[in-house]
Amino acid sequence: MLVQLPEPRAKSSVLELSELLKATPQAAGEEAVDRTKHPSGIVPQLQNVVATVDLGCRLELKEIALHARNAEYNPKRFAAVIMRIREPKTTALIFASGKMVCTGAKSEAESRLAAKKYCRIVQRTGFDDVKMKEFKIQNIVGSCDVKFPIRLEGLAYSHGYFATYEPELFPGLIYRMKEPKIVLLIFVSGKVVLTGAKKREEIYTAFENIYPTLQEYRKREATEAAGLAALTAPPAQAATPSSDKPAAAAGGGAGSSAAAAAAGGGGAVMMPPPARRLNSSMPPPAATPAPDHGHHGGAPAATPAATPAHAPPATPAHVPPATPAYVPPATPAYVPPATPGYQIPSMPPPTTTQYRAPAPMAPPLPRLPNKQ
Repeated sequence: MLVQLPEPRAKSSVLELSELLKATPQAAGEEAVDRTKHPSGIVPQLQNVVATVDLGCRLELKEIALHARNAEYNPKRFAAVIMRIREPKTTALIFASGKMVCTGAKSEAESRLAAKKYCRIVQRTGFDDVKMKEFKIQNIVGSCDVKFPIRLEGLAYSHGYFATYEPELFPGLIYRMKEPKIVLLIFVSGKVVLTGAKKREEIYTAFENIYPTLQEYRKREATEAAGLAALTAPPAQAATPSSDKPAAAAGGGAGSSAAAAAAGGGGAVMMPPPARRLNSSMPPPAATPAPDHGHHGGAPAATPAATPAHAPPATPAHVPPATPAYVPPATPAYVPPATPGYQIPSMPPPTTTQYRAPAPMAPPLPRLPNKQ
């Protein structure tokens, strides 16, 4: 039976498949992405917003830690009160100078709302002069997933002026973008972390700038390559059953019936090998005449003589040749080389110099008396 395979699709179908593999289906209930702001179709999600606030007066941290809930103060470890609230889930660091740092918010609005709540808590502890001044966002951290692996070695080599990649120290590639001034952490799995922004739009702009570069250094997935290879492969020829069938040998008896059964099963008839003689010098056994079953009356049929069983000649047991014992060669005794005796070098006889007495010194001059 011939199996007809479909014809290979055109190149346009291959391109359509590659686009479908690259596309990321949106989850149920997810809002449509604005392609004018996000041409890549991926919107980075904000993970942390860090803001600073000036409360306008000096504070007694010990009083705040005693009267406020969810507050920690250990001056030996950190010179600030650590305060937390649940809604929005944030953490504040309150210093004695009146400065406060608010972290953990997921948006700018949540950060401002959390700062107002912390100011109200500090006011209730007995500091009526506290007011929220100079609220400023210092850092915004975002993250996203491009859904494909990235060749970090090639990216670091071609963008060496901006990128730093030390896999022995940190598994991600550090990319320092100049405009906007954002630091990106790019991982081989496709995860990207963006930090250092002052506004949300800087996060979006930085990701749209780096996304074409990430696509350029994308690793080719095995599933996509297998799908494209299956579409571009030529159709395979279906195997047809062979029309040649082994013919059964004509003949009667058990041999013909066995051949017919083998032919009906679709396999070849296997004939037993001929009998093998154990000793070529012995004559073949004599054929025993078949009994005459058609004899009726008269003397009974003669009984054939019994054929003696063939006894193979005795084979002598194999005796391996004797192996002589290993005698290691004699090693001559070590004789150290003769060392010549030490000879004291001959010294020249010392030279004697004749002693000369020093010349006599002149007598000292008499001292003149002092004139007064």
